[in-house]
Amino acid sequence: MKDVVVLKYGVLKRKITIISYLRNTVYQKFYAFYFFKLIFPKIRDMRKLIFYLYLLFYSAACINCGSPEQENPPSTSLISNWPDSLAWWKRNNLRVMQTNLPAYEGGLNADSLVQDLVRFSANTLIINAGGIMAFYPTKLENQYTNPYMKKDMLGDVIRKCHENGIKVITRFDFSRAHESIFQKHPDWFYISPKGEHIINDDMYVVSIDAPYEQEVLFQIVEEVMNLYPIDGIFINMPGYQTRNSYVGEYHGIDQNEYSKKRFAEFSNGMTLPKEENVDDPVFRKYEAFKKHSVDDLMKRLNALVKSKNKQVAICTYGDRYIDIIRHETQTNSLPYWPYMASDNVTNARHSYPDHIISNASIQQISFQSRYNAIEPEETVIRLYENIANGSGLDMSLMGDFQNYEDERNFEAFKLVYDHHKKFEPYYGKYTSPAQVVVIAPGAWPAGEAAQEYRGVQLMLKESHIQYDIVEDGKIESLENKLGQYKLIILPEIINLSDDAVEVINRVCEKGVNLIATNKSFHRHPEALLKLFGAKIVNKDHVGNGYYLKPEEKQFFKRFDKQTLLFWKFNLGLYDFSAADTSLLPIYTAGRPGPPEIIGGHEPSGYKALAIKNHAKSKAAILPINLGKLYFIHGYEQHKNILLDVIDYLYPEVNQLIETNAPVRVEVVLQDYVRNIPENISRKEPEGKILHLVNLTGFSGNTYFEPIPVYNLQFSIRSDTRPSKIRGMINNAPIEFRWENGVIKFTVERLDKFEGIVMEK
Repeated sequence: MKDVVVLKYGVLKRKITIISYLRNTVYQKFYAFYFFKLIFPKIRDMRKLIFYLYLLFYSAACINCGSPEQENPPSTSLISNWPDSLAWWKRNNLRVMQTNLPAYEGGLNADSLVQDLVRFSANTLIINAGGIMAFYPTKLENQYTNPYMKKDMLGDVIRKCHENGIKVITRFDFSRAHESIFQKHPDWFYISPKGEHIINDDMYVVSIDAPYEQEVLFQIVEEVMNLYPIDGIFINMPGYQTRNSYVGEYHGIDQNEYSKKRFAEFSNGMTLPKEENVDDPVFRKYEAFKKHSVDDLMKRLNALVKSKNKQVAICTYGDRYIDIIRHETQTNSLPYWPYMASDNVTNARHSYPDHIISNASIQQISFQSRYNAIEPEETVIRLYENIANGSGLDMSLMGDFQNYEDERNFEAFKLVYDHHKKFEPYYGKYTSPAQVVVIAPGAWPAGEAAQEYRGVQLMLKESHIQYDIVEDGKIESLENKLGQYKLIILPEIINLSDDAVEVINRVCEKGVNLIATNKSFHRHPEALLKLFGAKIVNKDHVGNGYYLKPEEKQFFKRFDKQTLLFWKFNLGLYDFSAADTSLLPIYTAGRPGPPEIIGGHEPSGYKALAIKNHAKSKAAILPINLGKLYFIHGYEQHKNILLDVIDYLYPEVNQLIETNAPVRVEVVLQDYVRNIPENISRKEPEGKILHLVNLTGFSGNTYFEPIPVYNLQFSIRSDTRPSKIRGMINNAPIEFRWENGVIKFTVERLDKFEGIVMEK
């Protein structure tokens, strides 16, 4: 109102502010009314009349020429209502804050909590309810009550969150129960092959097959749903326990009598195994049993929850019978993996395309150091990687925000959560233009398989090659999707079902190229021979001290100045006589010692790369720890091996994006549809978004403030000419050229992150 009054009396010094207000259609209509009813009849000066008419029509024009922020409502308050028929979580606009409450915070102040959630632009809260202990007044015999609980804390939080438009997901953890329950029902609890229990203070790990999870779990969830109008339930640590994760101790397969009985029934009389041995058919049957048992539990839980309220979301780490797949980005191993959020989200989104993904950034450094948070710079990277790859935002921290022990990340939360709220329509409804897919060794890769997998990803990320990720266990159900890629990379993928191998054979026959590394397919020798022309001689050969020789310079174009490449870790020895091409001769290990006696590197007769030609594609195998070596040591020569192989199999790989961006700038390209109610059924993209994440502050051990990067040039393949290009951060138009199906533009400055919107 103040600006309109100023305008009425002809004070011009705030005209910029006025114009920005007038770009909003509500203010535009108000000004038009004010102009024609109150101002126009009183104007006697022709110059003023021209100026005011200019303001009016300029503001109207801005509706069609403004930035993404201006042309589309920057906040949900201006977005038309989502239909009731669409479950609230399917909007994929989650901005989650999880308060993992210790017992002594059971009496937290609901008012201050909600104020903080509003301050951080959160729209969803995850908060403790039951399981390990009740944070509400339970009447159940086998639900231990938090002794610090404030009588109606949970009810107050839920009511006040709802008053502020914040959804509430209640957290349950049924992995443990209090010793008072153990004393009454010791047969409900985990017992190791040595007869030991897993204990954390006064909490005992339970057996999933015993009545606590098979019966009490349902009673607790139902009681909470009867008491409170919750919006969702989150199940923490579901499934079978073999270790005390909080202290890193492995205890073995649960030998509870209920588990023995259920496994015998499932397997027609087999004895529950005591060792995890993938070569043991009984253990493989046990793996199938575990999956069956967890699926059965979640199916029954889903039936209970949905029978009471279909608008209550079920969230956990699995995928069957749930609505929101939760994942976690953690700092729990070395070397640090700065692309973990991108990894998690891309994997889950493409493996489970019908689910909503919420990837939590875990603030704690470790289970033993819960109140020391990760660096703010790492938090920003994690959060922005989340939304760049198709998840919402999700933060998990210990306790309430008040008097927090480590508040350094609070500004980071606010920065990215505010950004997401401001540009919400431009997140959450993406399709990937990538023509390369990496197969992941499961949803939670670990060990050497994870190192190989991450090393290959690192090579692609640093080269700005766009790629999707699909779990190895989802191959057989995603054949059509996999058949649309130009290249599939399998980094040490060994746990393949027979059906998955057949899918890979079929998509290869249809024209999809393959690259496999290290011990991939070693359990399927027929597929190794058919796909790659390879036979195993020794898959576990230690390659320390050996060399590879990239002597075929027309193939290895990145090695014009190198003759030998050092090796370490596994260097498989394979018979490639059935392949069409074999390259990279392996030279034997030399004599260790002082310079005077070194030498001895001679051809071994084996090679490290084979390529087999198929009717419409090619398949290459590198039975070596290529990814692990790069992930740990980071010598570009090993990355260049993979890049040369990719260039040979799929020469067009770099045509999607060409850029001079440094390797520490993560580049994620998405086709987008604005995530608004009017576009619920729309599939045709409205344009492209180029996400840029500045990782230049990552040193390998520490996250520092990123270094600003200037004059980033991009060439992006696009069949259509964009109508306009704008950056989100500075809200300014970007000049561009479009010729021969390629968009060319320059990003003048990149700080922490940026989103470049290319509208059709």
